[in-house]
Amino acid sequence: MALPISQPKPPVRAAFLHSQDIERYHYPADCPFRTERSARTRSILASFGLLTGEHRREVAPRPAGREVLETFHTCEYLDVLQDAAGGHLTIEALHMGIGTADCPVFHDMYAYADLTCGATVQAADLLLAGEVDVAFNPSGGMHHAHAERAAGFCYMNDVVFGCDRLAGAGKRVFFLDIDAHHSDGVQEAFYERSDVMVVSLHQNGRTLFPGTGFEQDIGTGDGAGYSVNVPLPVGTYDGAYLRAVREVVLPLIGAYKPDVIALEVGMDCLVGDPLVNLSLTNNAYADVVHAVRAFGRPILAVGGGGYHADNTARGWALVWSVLCGDDDEQDLMAGLGGVLLESTDHVGGLRDRAQVVDPAVRERVDAELDAVVRKVKDCVFKYHGL
Repeated sequence: MALPISQPKPPVRAAFLHSQDIERYHYPADCPFRTERSARTRSILASFGLLTGEHRREVAPRPAGREVLETFHTCEYLDVLQDAAGGHLTIEALHMGIGTADCPVFHDMYAYADLTCGATVQAADLLLAGEVDVAFNPSGGMHHAHAERAAGFCYMNDVVFGCDRLAGAGKRVFFLDIDAHHSDGVQEAFYERSDVMVVSLHQNGRTLFPGTGFEQDIGTGDGAGYSVNVPLPVGTYDGAYLRAVREVVLPLIGAYKPDVIALEVGMDCLVGDPLVNLSLTNNAYADVVHAVRAFGRPILAVGGGGYHADNTARGWALVWSVLCGDDDEQDLMAGLGGVLLESTDHVGGLRDRAQVVDPAVRERVDAELDAVVRKVKDCVFKYHGL
């Protein structure tokens, strides 16, 4: 009996949104947010030859501009933010979250946020034009910014602009946020809408900023059932996380039938992140991206959190390789990573070593997560025939 002949998969057309211009901008030295993570990611990808080829390209971002920015942020807020960047900090600015410990004032904050938003909008436009299948803006993912308030290192919400651009073109958008923090700004923007489903997996808000995103927060009006929150217990490990994805996220994608999937891949869920208390390896991120890719939809990906800069850059490089179809779950870079990454800590390449989970932690996390998954299903699945 003849063996079936496997058909070659079509190449993935991919755009990486980055430029030397965006590398010029930096938060204050004492701020945990490091803009240079994106440049480090690009350096790793260039070393591996993962940015070159007939179907890949780098795209230099352009600023979004006021016309776009005013579709979500208020004119007053943008004026106050621009004035603060110019050295004029007012009481009004402080009330808007500008000049706090997590949103410090610095000269480049308006320009950087504008350029980051422009990059995500460009990524959306490339997908809408059918020029690429995947677009990744590692500098994006500013999901905490609200219409008139800065928060959590975020001054302008590029995710809202990207999703809204896609939805405005008549696309059903499924936004999956796997950053460790609740996607509060994005949820707020689409809380009464059904054309963008917002699903956020994050450390429980009772133990982490911004203190929101619970199972019963499911949207209102036309948006009822289209905001989904999976608050994770402290110590969540790969197996538990992936179980939540299988039981909650994948059925919802199947039921919602999106035209486009937007994905925030903040790397602060990784074990050892200094601001978060989760225990993932980047293998979990790779597995999630593999599962999302299997739906065959165009993907708009953005960065987000991640406060161990080197681990974040490695994780984003791995995500890019999976998005582009280069990673076969066995890490094609095995044995090369220690040299090319100029490190002997991860000789297996881009993927992390597997973590050994303490049995007591496993038992606690599993019990807590079981309860969360049951509650999410009870709150949301009925809206989608699940």
